[in-house]
Amino acid sequence: MSAVPVGLVGVTGYTGMELTRILSNHDGMKLVRVTSRAEAGKKLADIYPFLNGMELGGLEITAPEVEDLAEACDLVFLAVPHKTAMNIGGQLYDKGIKVVDLSADFRIRDRETYEAWYKVDHTREDLLPEAVYGLPEFYRDQVKGAKLVANPGCYPTSVIVGLTPALREGLVETSDIVIDSKSGTSGAGRKAAVGTLFCEVADSFRAYGLTTHRHTPEIEQELAVASGEDMTVSFNTHLLPIDRGILSTIYTKLKPGVTAADIRAAYEKAYGNEKMIRFLSEGQLPETRWVRGTMFCDVAVVPDERTGRLIILAAIDNLCRGASGQAVANANLMLGFEETKGLSLAPMMP
Repeated sequence: MSAVPVGLVGVTGYTGMELTRILSNHDGMKLVRVTSRAEAGKKLADIYPFLNGMELGGLEITAPEVEDLAEACDLVFLAVPHKTAMNIGGQLYDKGIKVVDLSADFRIRDRETYEAWYKVDHTREDLLPEAVYGLPEFYRDQVKGAKLVANPGCYPTSVIVGLTPALREGLVETSDIVIDSKSGTSGAGRKAAVGTLFCEVADSFRAYGLTTHRHTPEIEQELAVASGEDMTVSFNTHLLPIDRGILSTIYTKLKPGVTAADIRAAYEKAYGNEKMIRFLSEGQLPETRWVRGTMFCDVAVVPDERTGRLIILAAIDNLCRGASGQAVANANLMLGFEETKGLSLAPMMP
């Protein structure tokens, strides 16, 4: 069977870079179009020397043209900012091309909620019911039949995976949940900005986006699905002086009578057979270095009898599991491949 031709709109950002890294070794998909208005005419290896000597390195970067993408590709990844994605993604969808969108444009099911948080008009509201939220462990069957997948955000991936078993099994109160998440600087994107310069980030640690982070409605939307009721959480983000990785520490209140055995049983039930979620043994805690460059989400639970709380920890690589790798997993399902095809990646150590 020949490889499926796929395209990538927005190759110059970190998520585009990560997609090329993963697809360079994927034998089921062949990257035949990569686009960037600023870099059009160059070869991929010109902007990504790590591809020198590899077949993919010789692929020419073109300007994003819907007609050309639709003619050349069966599926297209969109690694472009919100608002831009709904435009080109909508046009590709209309032409029958399968789309995996890494922006936020199709993640939020309610148009008004999206517009309130992202401060732009949603011009393809008609596609919101068609988009499948691409967290494979929870929407696997829907993704298989989808033509448009909304790839989850990086922070939401860690938080939703961490919290869902506890909420689904009714182990914790749905009020007063505090989420303390920390990300490496690549999560801010590959753009020139004072706040992410080396001298601004190295040897420091700071909070940002408190009470206003745009991933909040996405998190609350999916936690509501897990719990069966509307959710409001306190979601707080911090910038780590590292390149890759997210560690989310989640504080919840246990319901009366819930035991440590109940908690472990719930998480074993949810994730015991999952290949890309590792529920850690008692006493082990997640670290960003154990998931770097992989699709793993490492999860641990720590009941605190003294305070009556359950502390949940989840670690992912924000660029792989939190973006591009997860996009490939969704594309695998959409194209009929094994979900983990091309994604059996060992952590990058040290």
